[in-house]
Amino acid sequence: MVFDVAIIRSMKKKLFALFLSIVCGVANATEFKTKAKSAFLIDYDSGVEIVAKNADKLMPPSSMIKLMTLAVLFDEIKAGNITLDTRFPVSENADYNDPKWYPASKICLSAGQTISVRDLILGLIVQSGGDASVVVAEKLAGSEGAFTQLMEQKARSIGMEQSTFGNASGLPNPNNLMTSRELATLALHLIGDYPDLYPMFATKRFEFNEHQTDWCREWGRTHTVNYNKLLFIMPGADGLKTGHTNDGGYGMVASAKVGGRRLVAVINGFNGKGHDALANEMKKLLNHGFSTTMNKVFYRPGDKVVDIPVWYGKQDTVVATVAKPFAITVDKKDGLKDVRVLARFDEPIAAPIDAGAQIGEIIAEQDGRVIARAPLVAKERVRKIQFMGRVIKNIRVMFGI
Repeated sequence: MVFDVAIIRSMKKKLFALFLSIVCGVANATEFKTKAKSAFLIDYDSGVEIVAKNADKLMPPSSMIKLMTLAVLFDEIKAGNITLDTRFPVSENADYNDPKWYPASKICLSAGQTISVRDLILGLIVQSGGDASVVVAEKLAGSEGAFTQLMEQKARSIGMEQSTFGNASGLPNPNNLMTSRELATLALHLIGDYPDLYPMFATKRFEFNEHQTDWCREWGRTHTVNYNKLLFIMPGADGLKTGHTNDGGYGMVASAKVGGRRLVAVINGFNGKGHDALANEMKKLLNHGFSTTMNKVFYRPGDKVVDIPVWYGKQDTVVATVAKPFAITVDKKDGLKDVRVLARFDEPIAAPIDAGAQIGEIIAEQDGRVIARAPLVAKERVRKIQFMGRVIKNIRVMFGI
């Protein structure tokens, strides 16, 4: 690795060469053969796609839609409106006697009882409880229909522009449509924005202890193991959700962290024999990513990228950092070579500057081709000096002192 402090001037623009000869370019989507109708694999840090098969095709997500139900619920927890110990009421719509739950996955709830938010989350993740999704929807929005509007609002707010929602459970509905790429976007959001809650997705077994009938107690006794069998067969796998309908086949949103590197993957429309076959297919997809590509993280949020001079500031420079990890994913066979990582900014930057404000950009190039770019942001606030201070500053500049 070579460190280069050369500065390339172009009018007021400065291009600060941070590193030379580090990595080769961003990996193109690599070939992976699968019988699934759709597959998508992405590096968590760099955001580079590694595999993309029909990734933008809208398909029924089945129970994977519950990830959006959980995202809306997680926002309420994060905002402090509810806690894991808050209890929600169970209505007739979520009662196990409702015919729609006979063939469906459920916790097995009874109308009139209450259930903690913690158990609702685990029931959604482990048992894929459709009844739990109704409980969440009715408590947060008044009805499942109204809740689908919250789901769509949430989707749009995190960049999911195509997904539509007909219910909170994933039961067959013509309005339940998502792409594999957008399911991955949702997974990235769940992993990154709810670090205290995400570990619950790695739960392998959950036994609900508040069943109200003998029938449900027997049901619960035999339904304690997570449908996500990847958790049992792949070291580093820690989520997220499976789904299945007779028409749509099997699907899974998954993530695994191996050697400090995280990949996120989606499979949908897989017609294998059960959740075990689905887990094996997902394991192949993730292992393909780990074995054929590698990534390099250059900077993480808070790391100093460069000091940028400030005009009229109470301090002479501001530290530029990144809001998200700046990383590159490359083919393993190419190795780490022949790339420049550059910081581009105007100099000087006029105060005041707010913390988090964009003050430039960081770029990775290979042979003059941009392969990655991200904003540079101010690490801290820089206040503007008062009027007399500005006058003195101008005088010093005029006389070169």
